[in-house]
Amino acid sequence: MFDQLFTCRRTVQRYVAAPMSDQRLGYLHHRADQGAAGATLKSVAAYQLAVTRTMDLQPSGEICLEEIHAAADRWVSRTPLHHARKDAALARAIFTSTAVRWLRFLGRLHEPRKADAPGAALVAEYAHYMRAEQGLAPSTVYTRCKSIGELLRRLFADGHGMRDLTLVDLDDAIARKGIRDGCTRASIRTYVYTLRSFVRYAERRQWCAPGLAAGILVPRVYASEQVPAGPTWDQVRRLCADAQGDTPAQIRDRALLLLFAVYGLRVGEVRRLRLDDIDWHAEVFTVTRSKQRPRMQRYPLCQPVGDALVRYLRIRPHSCAQREIFLSLKAPIRPLGNSALWQVVNRRLRPLDLPLRHQGPHALRHACATRLLQQGLSLWQIGEYLGHRTPAATRVYAKVDLENLRRVADASLEGLA
Repeated sequence: MFDQLFTCRRTVQRYVAAPMSDQRLGYLHHRADQGAAGATLKSVAAYQLAVTRTMDLQPSGEICLEEIHAAADRWVSRTPLHHARKDAALARAIFTSTAVRWLRFLGRLHEPRKADAPGAALVAEYAHYMRAEQGLAPSTVYTRCKSIGELLRRLFADGHGMRDLTLVDLDDAIARKGIRDGCTRASIRTYVYTLRSFVRYAERRQWCAPGLAAGILVPRVYASEQVPAGPTWDQVRRLCADAQGDTPAQIRDRALLLLFAVYGLRVGEVRRLRLDDIDWHAEVFTVTRSKQRPRMQRYPLCQPVGDALVRYLRIRPHSCAQREIFLSLKAPIRPLGNSALWQVVNRRLRPLDLPLRHQGPHALRHACATRLLQQGLSLWQIGEYLGHRTPAATRVYAKVDLENLRRVADASLEGLA
């Protein structure tokens, strides 16, 4: 590795002869496997050498954060000064970061155990119940645990425990969702279902007073009460045009935007796309549906999307062992998660300043459905295209078909009385 990073023979020999050569090389190979660039690896190697010599590291033994910070102070203040005053803070930060990440990789960093959040044991037991007894998906378990954790943190912060939980506390938590977070009634209803499920479990475990779950009322949500809100197709074209360019971010983002807009895919469906899901010879690709798993659905690969994917795959890190299609741009190279995919679309949508309720990929899903409706496809065909489980999920798009609604309104009812 050293002879690949440095061209001078004496420099290579200096790095090889320095203490802890094997440990330093192991971490460099690890960073290279993560997709780190050559310049980054050279910087890491240099700071590893500085850390080793400044701290007089031995092959074994734990190192605490206080020792690293003290060593960083000694290193930046050594004489003669090797850094300008304005660069000393940056050099100290890089020294500390390199030492922490390297020693953590070696398993030698002593990190004090973080105190468990209030009620963590209760949340963990409830999570086990949801997984083992209810068979809920990991994403559902995570979301519910996050909501319950927020409730318990506020409860314990006030000096109370589960035995002190009252309907007033639960009402305050529900009201906070609407007032502070600005959630819709549908989101609040989901939150209330989560609270009621947890309180029922808590009652069975005798953690709280009995009868609380029966007093949790679910807000009424009217079927199809909201109109799907998405950008127009002209705005979608403008969105994709703004992502045109030669930078890696533009190339990747354009491929993502086209998948969301042309096929109306959900975030999780794009996140799960793998290299093996694309059949280039047949010009089709396979999607694993989020809400009908393990249902698989094949789509024809239209030319604009295919061209965008090919262009992205050419700049995608080829040395990465990840099979997911969409990866991060910077090391450590890893598959993009749901949040990262949402951020990509949100970052592109915000400059358009559109009055949309959803500022993420779901807005493009609405735009796709509306466009299909305008092209004359039936609601059943649109539902199949979008992967809806029931016709009711597609029925809401009938409200945006104003032309046909006007025809219904103008229909003569003469003779029906």
